[in-house]
Amino acid sequence: MTRSPRALSGPRSGSGPGPRSGARALAAALALSVLALVTAGCGTQDDGGASGPAAAASDVTLTLGDQAKNLQTLANASDAFKGAPYQVKWAEFEGAAPLFQAAQAGAADTTYAADLPTLQALSGGVPIKTVAALRNDGTAVGIVVQKNSEVRKVADLKGRTVVVSSAKGSISEYLLANALQQAGLSYSDVKVKYLLPTDAQAAFSAGKIDTWAIFGVYKAVATQQGGRELVNGADGRVSGYGFIGATDKALADRAKKPALADAVKRLGTALEWARSHPDAYGAAIRKNNGASAEVAKTIVGQSYGELVPITPEVTQAVQKVADTMHGIKVLDPNVTVADCVDTSLHAK
Repeated sequence: MTRSPRALSGPRSGSGPGPRSGARALAAALALSVLALVTAGCGTQDDGGASGPAAAASDVTLTLGDQAKNLQTLANASDAFKGAPYQVKWAEFEGAAPLFQAAQAGAADTTYAADLPTLQALSGGVPIKTVAALRNDGTAVGIVVQKNSEVRKVADLKGRTVVVSSAKGSISEYLLANALQQAGLSYSDVKVKYLLPTDAQAAFSAGKIDTWAIFGVYKAVATQQGGRELVNGADGRVSGYGFIGATDKALADRAKKPALADAVKRLGTALEWARSHPDAYGAAIRKNNGASAEVAKTIVGQSYGELVPITPEVTQAVQKVADTMHGIKVLDPNVTVADCVDTSLHAK
């Protein structure tokens, strides 16, 4: 059985993105302040073992963190949680920063984000562990410019302002940093401005932003509305990995931990369903997220394709992201990725 918490979920999407609202109609509209990152490290977990007496599975409620209804739409369309012996609630946010803030505050048991936002949270001491990896081809992340922009290649960005969503330390920022490096530029060669996706979408649609580093549904809407993709995250420009995380508190709860393991397994099955049912998945995105058929098709093609264990190959690829962003002082202190993993929920 699933249900959405009124205090955490945003309003229902409309019939589709308008010229000003863009992705606002596609995302949860809960705008919280950017995550306050204070303590270094990967969070802490009590070595004394799981806390509290074991409860019946039917008494357990998992609050699953999500962005722009991505996981919720997938789970509902695939019936992923049908027959689950525990209750599921969804905590919906428009970006990773407020989602990690919710996890920090105990308002979400799990997180769902790309590699760099997860690293940023870990660097700031948010008490989570990564428990499973998500993999795609990187094309869901991109730098988009206005149709008639003078910017034709990444090198043309020198001296210009680039809007990055959703906040400092997003996957969009890593793409920008890596693309600039590949073009022979330094990060200081551009001026970076941070805006939450819905605010940036409205500004981009109104022509007030020329260059926007963005991801997912927001990128799909921007290109549908006439934006031109300058570069995307394919060919190693991003790692292609995202993470499902779980809070230390939830992992230490002896009743919740088996439910978390089951939920991760079900999300993996849901992704398998999406790969084999692209038309049904696209229809669900159109219905639940208010996307047009074209945007839904793009999202299906660029979504995370599978859920995989966090292996040394995964941690090494994401460590490169951490080291790059630490080098330009976006990620400080740095993170040792392998030290922030809990493989007990999802292993080979």
